[in-house]
Formats: sequence, structure tokens, C-alpha cells
Amino acid sequence: MTQRTEGPGWLAGGGRMAQDIRAIDWSQTPLGPIESWPQSLRTTVSLCLASNFPISIAWGPQHTQIYNDGYWPICGAKHPRSMGQDFRECWASAWPAVGPAFERALAGETSFLENQRMFLDRNGYLEETFFTFSFSPIQDESGGVGGLFHPVTETTEKMLSERRVRVLRDVVARAGKAHTVDEVCALTLKTLADHELDLPFVLLYLLEEGGTRAHLAQSTGLSPGGPASPTEVELGQDTSQGWPLAQAVESGRAVLVKDVSERFGPVRCGPYDEPMKSALVLPLSISGLARPAGVLVAGVSTRLPLDDVYRVFYEMLAGAISAALSNAHAYQEERKRAEELAELDRAKTAFFSNISHEFRTPLTLMLGPLEDLLASRGLGEAERQELAVVHRNAGRLLRLVNTLLDFSRLEANRLEASYEPTDLASLTRELASTFRSSVERAGLTFTVDCPPLGQPVYVDQEMWEKIVLNLLSNAFKYTLHGDIRVRLRESEGHAVLEVADTGTGIPAEELPRLFARFHRVKGAQGRTHEGTGIGLALVEELTKLHGGEVRVTSTEGVGSTFTVSLPLGKEHLPAERLQAPRELASTGLGANPFVAEAEQWRGTAPGLEQAPLPEGKTHAAGTPIGRVLLADDNTDMREYVQRVLSSAFEVEAVPDGQAALEAVRARPPDLVLTDVMMPRLSGFGLLAALRGDERTRAIPVVMLSARAGEEASVEGLDAGADDYLVKPFNARELVARVRSNLELARMRRKIAHQEAVTEYLREAVQIRDDFLSVASHELKTPLAAFGLSLELLERDLAPDSRLRVRDRLLSAGRQVKRLHSLVETLLDVSQLASGRLVLHLEGLDLTSTVEEVVSRLEAELQRAGISVRLHHNGSIQGHFDRVRLAQVVTNLLQNAARYGQGKAVEVRVENTGGMGCITVVDHGMGIAAEDRARIFEKFERAVPARQFGGLGLGLWITRQIVEAHGGRIAVGDTPGGGATFKVELPLAESPPTA
Repeated sequence: MTQRTEGPGWLAGGGRMAQDIRAIDWSQTPLGPIESWPQSLRTTVSLCLASNFPISIAWGPQHTQIYNDGYWPICGAKHPRSMGQDFRECWASAWPAVGPAFERALAGETSFLENQRMFLDRNGYLEETFFTFSFSPIQDESGGVGGLFHPVTETTEKMLSERRVRVLRDVVARAGKAHTVDEVCALTLKTLADHELDLPFVLLYLLEEGGTRAHLAQSTGLSPGGPASPTEVELGQDTSQGWPLAQAVESGRAVLVKDVSERFGPVRCGPYDEPMKSALVLPLSISGLARPAGVLVAGVSTRLPLDDVYRVFYEMLAGAISAALSNAHAYQEERKRAEELAELDRAKTAFFSNISHEFRTPLTLMLGPLEDLLASRGLGEAERQELAVVHRNAGRLLRLVNTLLDFSRLEANRLEASYEPTDLASLTRELASTFRSSVERAGLTFTVDCPPLGQPVYVDQEMWEKIVLNLLSNAFKYTLHGDIRVRLRESEGHAVLEVADTGTGIPAEELPRLFARFHRVKGAQGRTHEGTGIGLALVEELTKLHGGEVRVTSTEGVGSTFTVSLPLGKEHLPAERLQAPRELASTGLGANPFVAEAEQWRGTAPGLEQAPLPEGKTHAAGTPIGRVLLADDNTDMREYVQRVLSSAFEVEAVPDGQAALEAVRARPPDLVLTDVMMPRLSGFGLLAALRGDERTRAIPVVMLSARAGEEASVEGLDAGADDYLVKPFNARELVARVRSNLELARMRRKIAHQEAVTEYLREAVQIRDDFLSVASHELKTPLAAFGLSLELLERDLAPDSRLRVRDRLLSAGRQVKRLHSLVETLLDVSQLASGRLVLHLEGLDLTSTVEEVVSRLEAELQRAGISVRLHHNGSIQGHFDRVRLAQVVTNLLQNAARYGQGKAVEVRVENTGGMGCITVVDHGMGIAAEDRARIFEKFERAVPARQFGGLGLGLWITRQIVEAHGGRIAVGDTPGGGATFKVELPLAESPPTA
């Protein structure tokens, strides 16, 4: 089609498409020259070009296409050839979708289609698209249909988004219900099989353990085992030949494969005939795992562009599958944990049952002989008391073992009950009476109100015994003042037992968990902190076996009431257990173990007098080697530890942490030995209080605990304890630990004293240095005035007088200079010792500076009969402090003159490898090898001071100045006798920094 550059006036403006229309030679088209177009066409074209809405016109028998700026992007790569082209030819690929509507419009019937799916060949490939459009007939001057008006809206993005949202929704809905990884894979791929328009094929690989191999878990669109769908993939293989699974796994990102056919040959799948060109490989992650657990390989539709929106869909799909895999993995892990816990619970129950049975035999064999020994008459009082302690604690252990056995039987549904009609009032009174002596001796009022009931109550008497005794034991444990009341009544078809007390009460937030196994109320104040937390749990379980319930009401600081309610009659009980014989061994022990334990608690109540100290609390030599404060709420343990330690230490024993804290403040011990779990104030609370008080912070603390394991020890040591001893322990270990901690405490005190002395000496040295600094400055002023006065005196004297006193004036002047030199030395010492020496560096010629010093001192040295020979190789540039460098050379020359025995002194200035070297050689008495290291220290000399004089500071000051410059100084022998001092200074191009 030829181009024109001008067009008629009615085509003025109209945007880019108007320009294109004006540029076309329409005479070469079926429409003919533009000037000959009918008015109907001109009007329609003008309306089309003036609109922003995408519009196309098909005019004439050949349906020549004209469109506006809004329409041409729809044409894609067909534009500009599509302008003036036959509409049917231009959109041939879409004709199955638009053809019928087009034909109807030509017949005079307007057609409207919404979200019509069609395939357009507009960018070099068939592209899946969606359009909403209409075809409307346009009448020409003849009254017939001259052409079609075709407004259109592309809805491809909207329709694809909705379709893909459905895919994601279906995957989440179906795969989210899966409970295993395999189910997730199966349900996901089953879902994706219904969405081949966006996902022509999907392969889901799972990584095997070790992460070097993957297997195909599920697939859709491709049969497993094909060239593009291998069932097994080695992740280390050449990624140019297969899917790059390893790359996706290692990077954690999606990998685009653009050469599917080159890798696998033609791959045809999905709804279209074209072979696959590209695919995405996406990692699948499971929460909590460091590496991806699988890989998703998804084909890209051959009829859709892989734009950002399409890629986001793939990533969201991988995310949805990853979430489903994570949920399934978490479910399996939780199920596994639940099964492990159930197995652990079964094993625990079996263990408790077995171990309880195993314990009962040796305990029975222990208790029998112990009771026989206690009943014999040949025992002394001390032996009887020790055996009583063993018997009490063996009985306590047996009661605990029996309680554990009861719980294991409950867990295994093997706890046998034998319900028989019982005079419950009489039995309850009898059980309660066993506590009366202990309760009243503790200063409490004990009331038992159990009148006869109207009928016998069906109970297992052994279980009822445990219920009553546990409730009474609990009431006595936590009631320190007031009374305990036991009351039994019949009420509304139930036998109701109440055990009330005026004890410490229970916090409201603890009540819901009070009957939980092993639960203990934190911070509860009682007669002891000992206990397992299973007594009340056992009460509840035994009550439930009777068809009853147990309740508690409590006010903190006022008291508690426990109520046990049992239904009367027997209909609620298993018929086979009514007066049934027992097959299992009984776990009942009667009231004696409970009462014996209560007696022990009575001895630990706060405010009661403590037992007297045992004899022999001094060292074998007659003097105590340490005073120990012992805190433990168990009377037997307290007396045992006190007896063990009293042979070597002075021991004071108290029943709880609060009493221990008060005892420490009243009379600080050398060491505190404390139990961890105690009433009123725990061992950790006591430790915190001691460490928080300046007066008691240094007291060593050793903790005793029944909690074994490294974590318990670390917890104690982290809290500030000096040592941690786990029960049970033997006597020798206990004594050794106490003795070693006492020795360590003494060593720490000695070290602290030494550190205090060291600090005192450091302050004294600082005061001395400060004094030297101040004194030096203060002495310089009168010395300067004195020297000036001597000069004025010499000038003002008459000539004859001046001759008479000249020698004296010269001598006085020399002494002033000597004093001035001494003051300068002291000032240098002060500055160097306190680190206040400041170098004023400048660019200097090292050789010239040494020459100036030699020249200045030459007359003085010649008067002493010493000649100086200076050797150098010319200028040596560097950055030095002029004054301090002169001081170094002066000190070395004066030192050579002092010890050179009147012989010549040589001075050499050299540049040796970037270092300025000053060497001063004398031929005097030399320096012994063993003295060379110390002569650079303060107040050190190679020979006694009385022989040559001096303070012994010159060489120390010299070394400090040299090292401040970044240099070094050394001394060696002079061949033939004498000493050679060598100073090396860095020749930096710029001044060194501190």
C-alpha cells in the first residue's frame, strides 16, 4: 500500500492513527481515494478517531479495516499492516469465535459478546485472549449496510486472574485437608489436572533423605518415566540435560527453563498441539526445615506470554503447596510426638508399676529388721535415735512408693476397689483421732464432728483411709495457727466430708490446678517445702472411683475447706466390685507414716525452739576452724548434717531461709549451707538476699538439693552459689566441700586484702609523682631567681672584689646549674611515670642536632680531660622532638664522661635501613652482662652511687624518650673495654602518632 503525506481537512487531528490514515494511499485499496469516500464513511471514521475507546470499522464488500489509537495495541505486531486490511483476513485465527457475530451484523443484526475466549495471532504465535465486543451495522447512503462498527474491550488479564485464583483456591481447599505429605501431593496434582489451560503439565518431586536425590511423587499432563518426567533425579547431574532441580534447591528461587524441546525433544501435552517451549522449576519448602523439601516443575502455556503476572501465579502456587506440605508435616510431627508421649506415658506407667513393686520388697526387708531392733532392749539412746531416723524415712519412702503404685494402677485401669457397706462416721473418727496428738502438741485446736449417718456408705475402706489421711496431712502442713475441723454429714443423698483449716490459704489463680498431678502451689508457706504434689491428685482420683467429687474453697491468709461428696447407695458403683475380693497386693499402710511425718513437720514450724547443738563442734586441736550456718526444713536431714559437720566446725542450724537470713544478720557465719526448697524463704531467695547485702555478699554459700543433673547445678551456680551438692551425699564429701569452700573464702579475703594494699601503694606512687611534678615546678622559680641574682652580684661588684670572690661565684653558679638539672630530671620522671610526656615533633636533621649537642658539651668534656670524636655520613632527615633528642644525646655523653675513665668518646650518626642510629662509644670500665637489663630502670646504676654520684635516672629517662619516638636503645661491649650505647629512631616521613 502506497503512502500519502496529506489528507482531507476532516481528518485533521485524531492522534497517531489519523496520521497513519492520512499517510496511506487509499486509491490502492477497495475503498478508493479518500476524497471519494461517502459521507457515511467519513462521519463514522471521524467518530472513531475522536474516541479514546478501542474501536474498529470494517467497511465495504472487502470489509476494509480502519481503527483508532485505542484499538491499535490490540493488533500487536500486525500494525501498521492491519490498517486497511480485510478484517476477516486480519483476524482469521479468531474467526471461530467472532465469525458468526460478524455475519449477523452484516445481515443488519447487532451482536454483543462478553468475555469471549479467542486465539489471536498478533505476536507471532497463537495467544489465548478474552474480549468483550459488539458488531453494529452502519447504513450507507443507499440505506443498506455499508460497514460494521466494532467497539472492543480486552478482558484477558481479568479472566486469567479469576481463573488462576480458582486454581489457588482449589489447591488450598483440597490439599489443606491432607494429613500426610503423600496426600498433599496426590490431592494437589488431582486438582491441577483440571486446570491444564494455565498448567499444561506439573511434576512434583520430593527430595529424599540426604538431599542428593529426588523422586517423582505425582504428575499430571505427562506420564511418569518419560524423557521430561523421570521418576528419579540425581541432583548432582548435568542440569543442561534435565530439569535444574539442584539449582532451584540451592538458590531457593524459581528457575526458568526456556529450552524444553532442546532438553527432552518435542513435549506435547495439555489442550494445544504446539510442543512445550518453557517451564518453571520452583522450590517447595516446609517450615522448620533448612532446605527445600521438594521441587515443582510446571509447564508454561504455549499460548500465553510468561509475564510478571503469570510468574507471580506460579510462585503463589508453589507457596500454597509449600503451606500444605508444612501443615501436613506439622500434623505428622505432632502426631508422632503424641504417639511418643503416649508410648512414654505407657512406659512410665509400666516403669512406675514395676519399680514400685521392686522397691516394696527391699523396703519391707529393711523395715522389718529395723522394727525388731527398735523393739530390742540392748540399744543405747544415741543408736535408738539413729535407727528411728532410718525407720521414719524408710516408712516415708514406702508410702511414696505405694502412692506411685496406686497411680500406675489408675493409669492402667488396674486399681481394684472393693466397695462394702461401712459405718463411715466411725471409720472417719478413728482415722482423724490418729492426728489429734500431733495437732494439739503443735498448739492447734482439733475438732472432729462425725455423728452417725442414717445408713452405711459403700466405700473401699483402704481408699477412704487414704482420702481422709491425705486431707488431714495437707491441713496440718499448711496450718501454723488456729484450728483444724473434720465434719461428716448426710446431705441430699450424699455423704459429705469437710476438712477445714485456718491455714495459709490458696491463691485464687491456683485453685483450678490444685488437684493436678505433681502440681504444687508456688510460694506456699507451710511447715515444710517438701512434698511430691500427688496427695490431692490421689484424693480426687479415689473420690471419682466412688462416683463422688471433691471441691475446695479457700481464701488466701484465712484458710481452706476441702469437701468430699460420695453418693449414698450402691447403684452408681460397678456391681462386680461390690465386696469383691482383692487380687493385687494392698498399698495401704495405715495412719502411722502420716503421723510420723507430721511429727517431723511439727519440729520445723517457725518460732519453735531448735534442738541443742551436738557435742564436739571444735577442731581436733581444740579451736573451731570455721562457723557454719545450716538451713534445712527436714528435721532428720538437719540433725544428720549438723552431727556430721560438728566434729570439724561450729554449726548453727535453722529450719528455713528466713530464720537463716535473720541469723546471718545477727551473727555472720564463715559459710552458709542451705537447702534449696524451704518454707518462708527458699534457698535461692536466701542466696539473693545475701548477695544483695554489702555486709553479707562475700559469705560463701553451698546449696543442697535433691534435684540432680547439670542444669540444676548450673542454675545454682549462676544464681551466685559457691558450690552445689546433690542429695544423697556421703559425710566425707560434705565435710570436704565445706572445708574447701571455707579455704577458698579465706584465700579470697587474703587476695582482696592484697589488692587493697596494691591499690594503696598505687595511690601512694601517684601522690609521689604528683608531688614531684608540683615540687619541680615550684623549685624552678627560686632557682632561676637565685641564678639571676648571682649574675647581678658578679656584675655589680667592684673589680677588686670581683677578683676575690670569682672562684666562689663560679662554684655557686655551677651548683645552681646542677640543681636546675636535678629539678629538670625530677620533672621528667614525673611526666614519664604519669604518662604525661608530650613530644613536639618537627622535621629535623639528626646529624645537625647531634653536632649541636656535641659542640655545646665539648668545652665541659675537655675540662674533664675527655675528647669527643664525631663521625657521620651527612644529613639524615626525620621527625623528632628537638629538646628531647638533645636530652638523649646529652645523657649518653655525660654517662660516657662519668664512666669513661678520662678516655676518648666516639659518637657515630648513621642511616641503617630506614632507622637513624646514634652510637656513643666509651673505653671506660664497661658494664657487666648481668647489669645491662636493669641499668635502664629507675634509680639503677652499674656501680655504687657513692663512687660516681648521680640519681640513677638518666638512662631510664633516655629509654623512655627513645621509646616515645618509636625507637629502641641497647648497650653492648666496646672492643678493648668500655660500653657502647646504640639508639635507633625511625625516620618517618610524617610525624608518628600515638
